[in-house]
Amino acid sequence: MTHLSVNLNKIGLLRNSRGRDYPNMESMAERVLSLGAFGLTIHPRPDQRHATYQDAHDLKSVLSRFPGRELNIEGFPEENFLNVVLEVVPDQCTLVPDDPNQLTSDHGWNLGRDQDALKPIIAKLKDKGIRVVLFMDPDPESMVLAKDIGADRVELYTEAYANAYSTESSAAVLEQYELAAKAAINVGLGVNAGHDLDLINVGALCEKGLITEVSIGHALTVEALDLGWDTVVKAYLDILKK
Repeated sequence: MTHLSVNLNKIGLLRNSRGRDYPNMESMAERVLSLGAFGLTIHPRPDQRHATYQDAHDLKSVLSRFPGRELNIEGFPEENFLNVVLEVVPDQCTLVPDDPNQLTSDHGWNLGRDQDALKPIIAKLKDKGIRVVLFMDPDPESMVLAKDIGADRVELYTEAYANAYSTESSAAVLEQYELAAKAAINVGLGVNAGHDLDLINVGALCEKGLITEVSIGHALTVEALDLGWDTVVKAYLDILKK
């Protein structure tokens, strides 16, 4: 079974748009966990336009009431971000190579270039007992280096998979992701996946049991506008159990 971590960034964006605490991030987190989701994800950016650094503290408090569930904090490892992560001590930290001004994540790490900068950061996080994940393109050859510099898992950036789904290239693209996942597993890494996954395409990606966890937020929130929040969360859980 693949675990579902619900990304709550869009809840934060909706809340912040009116300058009020509505919808309340903690209430939505409790609702997600009560429905059976394995974890929560937030990606607080420097401008805190959706999830905030305070949300990281608040969600850690929520998770204290749900033993066995996990908090994943994503972001570019700049000083303020790392300070928050080291204070909160989430179960998992996903390091993403974002420019602070990016609208959303759009590529994985270039470890040939970035390994020297990442290695001490990974070591510092692991010293606090935090599982470290590197956001990666589906390149099988990069997985050995991800392991060598200390990562525990990789998160495969799945926009290319989502874009190819139901096209003539879908089988070839899915195979590329499966090869990358197998390469990661073969060197002892766990495999997460995220970006543009939805109710239609997530099942095929996870059906072979290679993916430990998916992080889904934008599509889940949009689908909930049509189907209802509880219905959509339960639908993801049903797909991933299979």
